[in-house]
Amino acid sequence: MQKKTLSALVATAALAAVTGALAQSVKLSDNVVKVGVLTDLSGVYSELSGQGSVKAAQMAADDFMAANPAFRGKVQVIGVDHQNKADVASNKAAEMIDRQNVDMLVDMPTSSAALAASEVAKNKKVVAMVVTGGTTALTNEKCNKYTFHYAYDNYMLANGTGSAVTKRGGKTWYIIYPNYAFGQDLNRQMTAAIQENGGKLVAPSDATPFPNTDFSSYLLKAQGLKPKIFGTMQAGADLVNVVKQYNEFGLKNQGIGLGIGLLFETDVAALGQDAFAGAIATVPWFWNLDARSRVWAAKFEKAFGKKPTWAQAGVYSATMTYLQAVARAKTDDSDAVVKALEGYSFDDFFARNATIRPQDHRVILDVHTVQVKPKAQAKEAGDIFTRVSTIPAAKAFMPLSESKCKM
Repeated sequence: MQKKTLSALVATAALAAVTGALAQSVKLSDNVVKVGVLTDLSGVYSELSGQGSVKAAQMAADDFMAANPAFRGKVQVIGVDHQNKADVASNKAAEMIDRQNVDMLVDMPTSSAALAASEVAKNKKVVAMVVTGGTTALTNEKCNKYTFHYAYDNYMLANGTGSAVTKRGGKTWYIIYPNYAFGQDLNRQMTAAIQENGGKLVAPSDATPFPNTDFSSYLLKAQGLKPKIFGTMQAGADLVNVVKQYNEFGLKNQGIGLGIGLLFETDVAALGQDAFAGAIATVPWFWNLDARSRVWAAKFEKAFGKKPTWAQAGVYSATMTYLQAVARAKTDDSDAVVKALEGYSFDDFFARNATIRPQDHRVILDVHTVQVKPKAQAKEAGDIFTRVSTIPAAKAFMPLSESKCKM
């Protein structure tokens, strides 16, 4: 017994010595790494992102600290509401960096808010990893040294969904989009994808207020135009309202199909699968994609009480990728971390066959075109998607030859 106790004491002392040496080799500002989840905690994107994103980032921090003794107790996560407003996002990002000493910003739904926060991150030399904002401007004309675009973007959505739906016979479209940076960009990308695959718009796309609850005038217009596809580029609560009214107006029964630009699991849950049944979408991940996905999703559900959206899973992955870069750099100095991120290739439960392009900071990864199952085909609660195809990382995103990024 005494030998075992002595051996245990020696092992503990050795571990403490190693951990202490590692800790001394890592240089952290304020002796802590602070992750700031800048997100929608109260508005139309709060269900798909929101507190679930904060929880996902905290889970990543906890898992990272458990696996890296030198960082135990040295990673903190805070969540802040940007209210889906660019000016609020800009002010909150600056406040988080200046007053709370945040080292990294993550999530940032609503493209206008993401662009505003990205500009602050650039000026203050803090890493920003945009997960839920979709505009391609982040890796084009608005790119910068400190911003990385994770999970998806509007080119990926259009390249996947616009191409797939048009090739399946949806040759004529009428599109509506929310009138802010995300919607404007997605409308351009979707229109280009439709035309490149032999389709056309039967009328110019219409911009809708954001946020919005009444889409009746656009649905009546669609009935008159009789396109093969009614394309909605809304997201979150706005998309839920569009689809609810699409079904109430009976467009599906009139032979007008539904083309969805951006779809989250929470959107489908809000109305039920049958309201979306048959719709095609493109996603970077879904919770029951495979065994690896299920394992992480079960852990998240136990911690948060709900199954994760792909945005929340993306926040975990992005946070972990950042923290691992800090570990490789042995510092949270932004320039060193950026260098550790650029060109890095990895594969986790969320980002498959992923690479961070150094030229524009686009994180490329395999993505999936999916179709919403009717409720009768669901094998369990939350079994929403059937995978139609997987688009390899190299083909899923805008090629560098088309990028306007100049860092």
